[in-house]
Amino acid sequence: MEQELDQVVQAITIASDPAQAALHQQALDYLGTIQQNAENTWRLALPLFVDNTADGVRKYTPQVRFFALRVLDEFFDNRFEPLDDESFRTIQQSLVGYIQSEYVYGPAEANSTFLRNKFSHTLTLFFLCTYTTPGQWPTFFADLFSLIRPAQSSSSSEPAFNRHIILLFFHIVLEISGEVADQMLKSARTFNQARQTRDARVRDAVRERDAAAINEAVLTIVSESAQAMKKSDASSRELEESVEIVDLGIRTFGSYVGWIDINLTVTPTTVPLLFNLLAEKSLPIRLATCVALMRIIAKGLKEPGDKLQLLKVLSLGQVLDALETKTRKEQIERTETDEGEEAYREALGKLLNVLGLELTKLVEDSTSEEITAEASLHLTQILPVMLRFMADEYDDTCSTVFPLLHVILTSYKRSRKTSSEPTDATKRSFLTSLLQVILTKMKWDEEADLEDPDEDDNAEFETMRNELRTLMDGILVVDQDLVTEAVRSLSLNTIGAFQNGIAVKWNDAELGVYLVYIFGEINKVSGKGKPLFYQGPALDRDKKKISIDYSEYPLTPHGEMLFALVQSNISSYPHRSVTLQFFETAARYPDFFKVRRECIMPTLEAMIDTRGLHNSDANHRSRVNYLFHRFIKEVRSDIPAEVAVNIANSLRDLLPIEVQLPDADDSDSSADLLSEAIKNSAFDSQLYLYETVGTLCSLLSKTPDRLASLLLSFVKPLMSELSDNLQAYRTKGSQDLIPIVKVHHVVMALGNIAKGFPEYPTPVPVGYVPFPVNDVFGEVAQAILVCLEAMNVFKDVRDASRFTFARILATTGPNVTHFIPQLMANLLTQFEPSELVDFLNFIGLLIHKLQSDLFNVLDELISPLSVHITGLLTQPISGTDDQRVHFETKKAYIALLNNILASKLQTVFISERNLGGFDSLMESMLGIAGDISDPPCQKAALTFLNRCITIWGQPASSANGTVEQKGLPGFEQYIYERVVATVFRIPSLPEFNLKDAGHGQVLHEIANLLQTVFKTRGTEAYDYFLGVFLPSQGWPPETALDFTGKLRDLDSKAFRKYFTEFVRSSRPES
Repeated sequence: MEQELDQVVQAITIASDPAQAALHQQALDYLGTIQQNAENTWRLALPLFVDNTADGVRKYTPQVRFFALRVLDEFFDNRFEPLDDESFRTIQQSLVGYIQSEYVYGPAEANSTFLRNKFSHTLTLFFLCTYTTPGQWPTFFADLFSLIRPAQSSSSSEPAFNRHIILLFFHIVLEISGEVADQMLKSARTFNQARQTRDARVRDAVRERDAAAINEAVLTIVSESAQAMKKSDASSRELEESVEIVDLGIRTFGSYVGWIDINLTVTPTTVPLLFNLLAEKSLPIRLATCVALMRIIAKGLKEPGDKLQLLKVLSLGQVLDALETKTRKEQIERTETDEGEEAYREALGKLLNVLGLELTKLVEDSTSEEITAEASLHLTQILPVMLRFMADEYDDTCSTVFPLLHVILTSYKRSRKTSSEPTDATKRSFLTSLLQVILTKMKWDEEADLEDPDEDDNAEFETMRNELRTLMDGILVVDQDLVTEAVRSLSLNTIGAFQNGIAVKWNDAELGVYLVYIFGEINKVSGKGKPLFYQGPALDRDKKKISIDYSEYPLTPHGEMLFALVQSNISSYPHRSVTLQFFETAARYPDFFKVRRECIMPTLEAMIDTRGLHNSDANHRSRVNYLFHRFIKEVRSDIPAEVAVNIANSLRDLLPIEVQLPDADDSDSSADLLSEAIKNSAFDSQLYLYETVGTLCSLLSKTPDRLASLLLSFVKPLMSELSDNLQAYRTKGSQDLIPIVKVHHVVMALGNIAKGFPEYPTPVPVGYVPFPVNDVFGEVAQAILVCLEAMNVFKDVRDASRFTFARILATTGPNVTHFIPQLMANLLTQFEPSELVDFLNFIGLLIHKLQSDLFNVLDELISPLSVHITGLLTQPISGTDDQRVHFETKKAYIALLNNILASKLQTVFISERNLGGFDSLMESMLGIAGDISDPPCQKAALTFLNRCITIWGQPASSANGTVEQKGLPGFEQYIYERVVATVFRIPSLPEFNLKDAGHGQVLHEIANLLQTVFKTRGTEAYDYFLGVFLPSQGWPPETALDFTGKLRDLDSKAFRKYFTEFVRSSRPES
C-alpha cells in the first residue's frame, strides 16, 4: 500500500505544479480514476488524511489530505446501503482517533482551516451512512458530547468547554440539516428515492433519540458563551472566540428549528435568549438570530391555534416595533452609511415580513372566527411598523416588506369585489399612509447620477419604481379616488411651486412630471383620444370631421395637469432628467395638445432648443430625437405651414452624417469592422430627424412648389454626399470603409425622408392630388441604383437600398415602379437567402398596394425570379440553418405567387415574355404540392393550383354562334392528367398521417381542389372521374359512383368532412 500512497501523493504534486506541464494531464486522469473508484480507493484515502509522522505531525500535505477527503466524500455520498462491519470499524476508529488527536488535544487544523470545514462535511456524510444502521453508530452524538466537556480534573471545579469540538459539533449539525432538510439543496439535486428515504429515516431517528440533547447542548453553549461575552475582564481574544461560538451556535439552532419539535426550540428560556441576542453588539449574531426567528415563525404547524399561540408567545410585533425605532434613530444620527447596520435593518424588515405573512395566512385560512379576529388584530398592529420599514431610504430594506404588502392588497381587492360598501376607515387610513410612502419612495435619490448610463443604481431604482407602481395599482383597485387625488394633488403642488418661484429640488420636480406621465394609466376612465382631456358633450361621427374649438370646454383632471405642466415652464428646469420626463409626457399624450393648441408651440420650442435636440449631451439628444419625431407626427395637422418650414430649417445643423469607425483591434475582420461601424445607435436616432423632415415637408401640400423646393433643399446635399462617397469608393475600393458606411447612412437617410410623407392611398380616392415629390424621389431612386450597382457586394448597402425603395414606393405609388427590375437585377446577384425572403415579402406588399399598376414590373420580374428561386430550392440541404432558410424561401415564394393570382394579375404568368416558363412553374408547384414533408408549403401550393384551375380551367362558352375561350387551351388535360393524379396520390402515401394537424389541413385543401375541378369543368369532370380516372385506380364501380356523387352534390364543409372520413376508412390500420 505504501507504494500506492506514494503514487497518489506524486500525482497530486504534479497536478498542483504548473511547471510539470508534460505530465499534468496524466496526473489528473490518474487522480480522476482514484476518485471514481472510491468504493475501493477509500482505503488509500483514509491513511492519507489521518496518518501522522513519528513526532505526531500530519504525514501528508494539506493538498493531499484535501484530496483524500474528496475520495471519502465520493465513497459516502452515494451510499444508501449499510457499510460492512469491518469497513465501518476501520473508518470509525480512524476518524475518532483523528478527532481526539486534532480537536481534543491538537490545534484543530489551525494552519489549514479549509480542511476543518471539509472534514465536518465528510464526517456528516459518514454519519448519514451509519447513524440509522443497527450496530454501527447510533451513539454518534453521545460520543461527540463526551468530547465537548472533557472529564473533570482535580485543578478545576467546572470543566471548560472544548472550543474546537464545539465548533466541529455546530458545523456537523449545520451540515446534517442541510443534507436532510434543506429544500433548496434537495431541489438542486437530481431526485433519488433512496436518498429521500434515507434522509427521512435520519430525521425521524434524530428526533427520537438526540433532538432534545442536541438542542440543550446548543442552547447551553450559546447561553454560556453569551454570558462570557459580557464579562468586563474578558480579553479581546476571549471575546472574539465567544462571539464566534454564539454566532455559529445560533446559526446551528436556526438550521434545525424547522424540522424538530417546536416545544424544544421555543421555551421560556429560549425566547428571552433570542431577544437578548437581537440587541447584541455583534452584527453576525444579530443577523443569525433574525434568521433563526424567521424559521421559527415560518415553521409549519397543523393547527392554526398552535401557530397563533406561537406568535403570541414570541410577541415579535412589539420587539420589532422597538428595534425599528431604535435602529432608525441610530441611522439618522450616523454621519455616513454603515452597511452592516443597514443589513441588520434589512434583516429586521424580512423578519417582520415573515411574521406578517404568517398572520395573513391565519386571517385568510382559519375557519375559527376567534383565531381570525385575533390574528387580524395582531396584523393591524404591525402595519405601522411595516410602513416605517418601507419608508427606509435604502431600497433593499424598503423592498423586504413588498411580499407582505402584495398579500394584504390582494386581500383588500378580494373584499372590495364582494362588497359594495366604501372602504372602511381603518383600511383607508392605512392605504393613505401607504400611498404617501409609495409617492415618497418614487423619488430619485438627490445624489443619483442619471447621466451615467452604466450606473447600476439607476437601473435598480427603475426596477424599484416599477415595483412601487405595481403596489400603487393594487391600491387603485381598492380605492381609485384615493390614488388619483393624491397623485394629482402632489403633482399640481410641485408644478405650482416651481411656477411661483419656490425652490424645488430636482428629484421633486422630476417626480411631479412623472406623476403626470403615469396619470393616464391610473385614471381609469372610459373613452380614448381627445375626450380624455376635456369635459364636453360626446360628438357624433359627422361632427368629428368639423373643426371644433375645444378651448370652450373645461379640462378633465388629467387635462388640467398637462396644461399646468406646459404653462409652468418646468421644461426649463436646469436638470436634464426633469426636461426629458417632460418630453416623454408630451409625446405620450399628443391628444391633449389638440384640445389646447396653444400648448404646442411652447412644447416644440423646448424640444428644439438646448433643452432638447440642441442639448450638449448625446444620450439626451438621442432620446429626444425619437420623442420629437413622435410628437410632430401626432400633432402635424395642427402645425401651420410657415411654422413647419421654420422647424425644418432649425434641424439643418443636426443632420450632417458623421462616421466613426470602431477600433480595428476589437474586430476580427474588415467585414466585422464595417458591420460595427454601421450599427451606430447615434445614427439610428438621427434617422428620426430625417423622417421628421419628411413629415414637415408634407405639411406644405397646399403649396406644391414650396414643398418641392424645401424637400430638394434637404435631398440635394445628401445626393451630393452620395455621389462623393461613391466616387471615393471607386477610387479606394473596400480598403477605406468610411465611404461605404457613408453611402449606407445617406441611403437610409433618404429613405426616412420618404417615410415621413403620407403613404400613397390604395385604392386612390376620387380627386386625390398626389404630393409633388415624384421627380425628386425618382432622382433619388436612380442615384441609389447607381450606388447599388457599384457596391452590391455589401449586404448593408443592399439592405439600405431595399428599405429606401420600399419607402419611396410607399410614398409615390406606381410612379417609380419601373426601377424595380433594375433593383432586383442588382440584388439577385449577391442575395443571401434571408434577403431573398425579405425581397419576396416586399414585392408581395407592393402587389397588395399597387395592384394592376405593378403589372409591367411583374412581367419583367417573375421569370428571372422564378428561375433563381427554383435553383435555390433544388440545392441540397445541409444542417438545420439551411433547412430553415429553405422553408422560409419556399413559403415566401408561394405566398408571392398566390398574391399575384389573388390580385387578378394572372396574365403575367402567360404573357409573351413569360409563357415559355409557365410549364416549368406549374411543374415546380406540383412538385411542392406533392411533398408531404412540408405540410404548410404543400397546402399553399395546393391553394395556388386551386386558383389556377379556377382561372385557366374554364371551359369555352358559345353565344350567338361564336365560341369564347375563357380558360387556357389544353389546361383541362393538365388538370386531369397531372393535378388530379398528384392530389389523389398524396393521402395514400405511407408517411401521410391523418392525426397530424398539418396533414389534416392538406387533406382539406385537396377536397377544396377536387370540388373546384367539378365546379369549373362541370359534367365533363363528373364523366372523367366516374368513367376514366377512378376505374383506372382500381375503384369498384359502386364506390366510384358514391364518391363522384358526393363530390358533385355536397357543399364544401360537408365534402371536406366526408373526404376525411373516406380517406381514414380507406387507409390500412397503423
